[in-house]
Amino acid sequence: MTALAPPDAAAKETQILYIGFNQDQSCFAVGTNSGFKVFNCSPFKEQVNRELDGGGIRYVEMLFQCNLFALIGAPNNGRFPPNKVIIWDDVKRKDVGDISLRQEAKGVRLRRDKVVVVLEYKVLVYNFKDLECVMEIDTVSNPKGLCALCPSPSNPVLVCCGSHRGMVRVELFQLQRTFSVQAHTSPLNSLALTLDGSRLVTASEKGTILRVMDSLTGRMLQELRRGAHVAEMCCLAFNHTSSLLACSSVRGTVHVFQLAESSAQDSAAAVSTSDAAKAQHQASPANQGSNSRSSLSFFGGLVNYFNSEWSFARFRLPGAETNVHSICSFAAERNTLMVVTATGQLHTCLFNPEGAPGQECEAATSISFLPQPKPALDDGSDKLPDIEDVGAET
Repeated sequence: MTALAPPDAAAKETQILYIGFNQDQSCFAVGTNSGFKVFNCSPFKEQVNRELDGGGIRYVEMLFQCNLFALIGAPNNGRFPPNKVIIWDDVKRKDVGDISLRQEAKGVRLRRDKVVVVLEYKVLVYNFKDLECVMEIDTVSNPKGLCALCPSPSNPVLVCCGSHRGMVRVELFQLQRTFSVQAHTSPLNSLALTLDGSRLVTASEKGTILRVMDSLTGRMLQELRRGAHVAEMCCLAFNHTSSLLACSSVRGTVHVFQLAESSAQDSAAAVSTSDAAKAQHQASPANQGSNSRSSLSFFGGLVNYFNSEWSFARFRLPGAETNVHSICSFAAERNTLMVVTATGQLHTCLFNPEGAPGQECEAATSISFLPQPKPALDDGSDKLPDIEDVGAET
């Protein structure tokens, strides 16, 4: 999910302020200087187009494909100010609740029973039914609004910045357990959870190393290298089976990594052991798929750089789209990657997980989704299905 620069008040054409996928990556939302849109990924189709009076929408959080959204207005929005989180019902075409804050909201996450609001130095957890605040978490400075919330009814996990730079905090609500992990020495730049909440991945401001951890124990499972040069990360995304990881950066590249296998028994063993070395155990090379490794990896004990795993596939955005923000995810079609850019392009590309490491992927399709804004339909055909009870875990 990517929040972009504030809108140009003088601009008349549509500007993208936000792009982000929903929880299962079946749709993506676009916040603009005049409202918001929702697109279905496969088949590609515009589902929702809302032109809202008052100004731009700089953050749009979906709840799967239901009718409820959480919106944060742009600084120039007179109707939805940036210090409020708006609960929008798209069936009723109006806001049905709001959370007022003393400072600007940096981000928001939804699941059927919780609303999580991210401020620069706090994370606030609310009940969805009554919007009552039930938890406050103090964090280090978090201007990007980093936070991940597992949508699975059976595994309510929240991950956010910790109390020190480079630290990640994990809240296991069902187990009533909290712990922190020093993931990086530099400030965090990106983090993400798998759909089932079993794994966590983080990246720092440097953007060179990705660390994959067990979210139940904090045990590091894999260390992956995006590149040798510093780059701002835009997005981290797991596939549905937690076997692949993709990342995009402002350098205009998207990398795909194989993930090592991990079992529940491994997690249980890590919980019971007091051996610090075992808690930092990395998955064995035999289970690490077909990621690339340096020919000098035998120096790994001396130089971590040579022992890093590199991506097995890479996609380069077209030349005109380097140095732009993008988000990535895995499509419903097998071995297909989706990349959405802040310039209004959707690219899909194919990769071969059994192919040679270091393969270059080419775009299979490229679609411009922002040529001309379409008016909202009045016959209800673009409405999303309602849910019976947002507070119910189903």
